Parts: sequence; structure tokens; C-alpha cells
Amino acid sequence: MQQPLVKVIIPAYNEQDSIALVINDIPTVVDEVIVVSNNSTDLTETNARAAGATVLSEKRKGYGYACLKGMDYIAQQKTKPDIVVFLDGDYSDFPEQLTELIDPITTRGIDFVIGARTKTLREAGSMTPQQVFGNWLATFLMKIFFNAKFTDLGPFRAIKYPKLLNLNMEDKTYGWTVEMQLKALKQQYSYEEVPMKYRNRIGVSKVSGTVKGTIFAGVKILGWIFKYSFK
Repeated sequence: MQQPLVKVIIPAYNEQDSIALVINDIPTVVDEVIVVSNNSTDLTETNARAAGATVLSEKRKGYGYACLKGMDYIAQQKTKPDIVVFLDGDYSDFPEQLTELIDPITTRGIDFVIGARTKTLREAGSMTPQQVFGNWLATFLMKIFFNAKFTDLGPFRAIKYPKLLNLNMEDKTYGWTVEMQLKALKQQYSYEEVPMKYRNRIGVSKVSGTVKGTIFAGVKILGWIFKYSFK
């Protein structure tokens, strides 16, 4: 794949202190950075726009809602991207590693790549115990039911745009990442994981930082796995 057109979708809810840092660290190979403000009440939109991003607003709260909003925006564009990258707005990932993330797609034609938050590359405390356990359980079940080789549900991920459309993504909240991985397995996409550095996020997590968020995310993730296991 020669000089692919790459677009980045960043769902963001009240990330005013981190969003510009994320945008500024994204490599210049990216054609457009799309920040979807998920009903933010702070300066997320202002700071993202000042950093050069396209800013969309999605009032319905939910990670999946924000991702779908970004996809809808891309679908309206005349020139479609070759690759879409999803990245969180909390600065826990290292955006400059995007070139490493898309390399399996651009050099070997892999369909789907996950940025795996490998233990040896993670900053201490960057993932809560419930996140670590949840990732282990979800990927363990995917291995049992689908012979999958995933080790993480990391949100930093890249996928060929036509392949993304074929997944018919539908989850509106916390099940977005696992839905994408399960559907990619079902459709027999080629996939890889690339080990990525991971640091403590700026601000408090809206998912793992609350009991409600942790429980809801766990239920959604397991629900998707069992739904596809018995299809």
C-alpha cells in the first residue's frame, strides 16, 4: 500500500487537559484528525479545534456513539480513507507510535491491528486491576471460543476502511472494542497485535475510574462474547 490515506477518530469526553497533547503527537502521515466530543462540558472542543483537529459533537453519551459519529462523518466525504485509526483522547497511548500501528497494514496487507498494552511497556498504575483482569478474561474467552490470539482490547487500533464498513458496527457504549474484534474474527480478517507503550492517563477514567463504569463495561464485553459464541 503506497502512501495510504489515514484518518484518526478520537472519542473524547471532558479531555481538555490532554486532547491537544494527543493531537500534537500524531504523525504527519495522518490526513485528518477527527475529535468527537461526547457531550463534553469543558474546553475539549475548543482545545481540539485550536490544535488543528476536525471537531464533531455527539450529545448521546457512549464510546460507541462517538465512534459511529466519526464514521458517519467519513462516510459523507468524497475521498475515503484507506485506513482508520481509533485513539483515546486521554494521552495514555503514545500517538507517535501510530506509524508502528499501521505498518502491518501498509507493508503486508493485514486487515486489522490492535495496539497491545504489553505489561513490560506499561507504566506502573496505568491499568487498574479490574482492567487487567477484564482484558485477560475477555481474551481468554475469545481464545477458547474462537481460537483467537488477542491479548488485549486496547482502544488504539487500526483497520482498513472497507473492512471497517463490512463489520456493521453497532455497539453504542462500552462494548465497541470487543464487538470489533469478535466481528473481525467471524469474518476471518487477518489481524495482528503490535506491542505499545502505555502511561497513566491525564484525568480520571470514565469507565475504570468508577464502579458503575467498570461493572457496565464488564457486562457489555461478556455479553458480546457470549452472544457470538452461540451464534
